Amino acid sequence: MDSPAHFPVSLTQATLLEGIKDSLPIVLSYIPVAFAFGLNATRLGFSPFESLFFSCIIYAGASQFVITTMLAAGSSLWIAALTVMAMDVRHVLYGPSLRSRIATRLTKPKTALWAFGLTDEVFAAATAKLVRDNRRWSENWMIGIAFCSWASWVLGTIIGAWSGNGLLAGYPAIEAAMGFMLPALFMSFLLASFQRQQSLCVTAALLGSLAGVTLVSIPVAILSGITCGCLTALLQASLEKRKHEH
Repeated sequence: MDSPAHFPVSLTQATLLEGIKDSLPIVLSYIPVAFAFGLNATRLGFSPFESLFFSCIIYAGASQFVITTMLAAGSSLWIAALTVMAMDVRHVLYGPSLRSRIATRLTKPKTALWAFGLTDEVFAAATAKLVRDNRRWSENWMIGIAFCSWASWVLGTIIGAWSGNGLLAGYPAIEAAMGFMLPALFMSFLLASFQRQQSLCVTAALLGSLAGVTLVSIPVAILSGITCGCLTALLQASLEKRKHEH
């Protein structure tokens, strides 16, 4: 069978426009969450420009909520940075995982562009594309979906930061509803986690966080929650492996 590289590019590889179209579900989910981040960041004392900087450069989703909260609470930059790195260490595995499935030759400039936008959702979309139709995956498609997802996150942050900077001052009911958006968002994530196999890991992470915040501080609570959750996941995987072996 011919390799994917032997097929005409125009007939087999997905285009930049297709990547933009395929990014729409991610865009629709990113804008409201990014709006909540921009709103929350300005209420914690960060300027709209600083909020925008977080989304443009860090672009780490839930980790941005954590780092702004920690910095606003007085944590050092190093502690906040290490915490976010611990939360996002899984991203180190995304690139190699995709590369093992990609049959075509990659170009460094294009790879650098789409690698920056390799979030959980973009990684899932790319993996689905490679599994479903490996021949049509292309770096142009990848740039389209990654760039639009990043742009939607930045746009949502701008709108949220602008709103938190006084735009909603004349609408107290809407402002109060927006203040409930962030707790409701994380509560939905938490409830969804308990419906999956990771419920034991989530429980361990919650107990670790509760012990940390009760005995020490919020930064320690975040780190202890991450550690307890990861160790429980490793223990659970080890027990499952032994069970299948026997």
